[in-house]
Amino acid sequence: MKIAFYDTKPYDKIWFEPLAEEYGYTLRFFEYRLGADTAALAKGYDAVCAFVNDVVDKEVIDILYESGIRLIALRSAGYNHVDVKAAFEKIHVVRVPSYSPAAVAEHAAALLLTLNRKTHRAYLRTRDNNFNINGLMGFDLNGKTAGIIGTGKIGKVFADICKGFGMKVLAYDAFPDAGAGIEYVELDTLLESADVVSLHCPLTPDTRHIINKEALRRMKETALLINTSRGALVDTGALIDALKNKRIGGAGLDVYEEEEEYFFEDLSSEILLDDDLARLLSFPNVLVTSHQGFFTREAMQAIAMVTMENIYAFGQGKLLDNEICYRCESDCGKKAGQKEKCF
Repeated sequence: MKIAFYDTKPYDKIWFEPLAEEYGYTLRFFEYRLGADTAALAKGYDAVCAFVNDVVDKEVIDILYESGIRLIALRSAGYNHVDVKAAFEKIHVVRVPSYSPAAVAEHAAALLLTLNRKTHRAYLRTRDNNFNINGLMGFDLNGKTAGIIGTGKIGKVFADICKGFGMKVLAYDAFPDAGAGIEYVELDTLLESADVVSLHCPLTPDTRHIINKEALRRMKETALLINTSRGALVDTGALIDALKNKRIGGAGLDVYEEEEEYFFEDLSSEILLDDDLARLLSFPNVLVTSHQGFFTREAMQAIAMVTMENIYAFGQGKLLDNEICYRCESDCGKKAGQKEKCF
C-alpha cells in the first residue's frame, strides 16, 4: 500500500518509517496540512494519514474520494475535525482510540504543578541570577478538591494522580462509570467546589464551550483551570474576561480554540496575529503549551503501531476495530455483529 502522510514533523518519520518497512508499505510525508488545497496530492495513493489540525470536511473528503482514497487513518484519538457523515459510504475512517492515557494525564499534572508553584517563572528568574521568591507563592494540593470533567481513560489516570497528592476528587461525566471508584456530582456542584478543574472529555456539540461565562462565574476565584483535551471546550473570550477580572486563579492550557494555524509551528520570528492567543500569553497566571500532552516515547510508539495496524487491517479486508462513523453511537451494524465494517 501507498500512504500519504499529512502535517508531518521529523519525529513522525522516526516512528513510522521502521514500521512501514516491516509492512512493506510506501510512505510519502507531506509537511502540508490536509485541506482543500492539498488533498489532490493524495492522488495515486491508497490511504491518507491525518493529524489533529488537518481539515477533513466534506470538500476534502470528496476530493480524496475522487482521487481514489478509500481510507483515512487518523493518528490521533479525537476526530471532531472529521465530517464522518460526509465520509460514510465513501471513505472508511479509523483512529487511535487509546495510545497512552498516562502521557496526557501526567502532562495535565505538570501544568497544574507548574502553574500553581510558578516554577516556569522561577526558572526564568534564576537564569538571570534573580533569586527573589516574591510573587511565586502557591498552595498545597493536599486537602484540596480536584474537579474532573470527563472520566474516560485519561480522566481516570488524572484522578489517581490527584488522589496521590491527597486531593479529594469529584467528577462529572454524561455517562458515569459506577465502578470507577469516583464520586460523581452535577456539573454546577463540581465547578463551585473544585480548587482545580481539569477537562478530559471529547469535543462534541454538547461539550463545546462547556467552560463558558456562566461556568467560570461559578468557579472559585482561586481555582485553576486545566485543559489538555480540546481547545473549544473553553470559550476563549469568556476565559480572558474571567482572567482580566480576577474571577479565577489561573489557567494551564495545552490546547487552544483556534490553534490550527499556530500549534506545532515555529513562529518565533513572526508577529502573532491571533489577538486572543496573544492576550492569553500575556497573563502571568496562564501557562500555554503547544498540544504536547501526547508527546512521550511510549505514546508515539503506540500511535505509530496502532495506526499501521489499522491500515493493515483495512488492506487485508479484516474487521476494523477502530473504525468510526456517524452511526457508531446509535444503529451501528458493525457493533451488532452484522458487518465487519461500518459500510
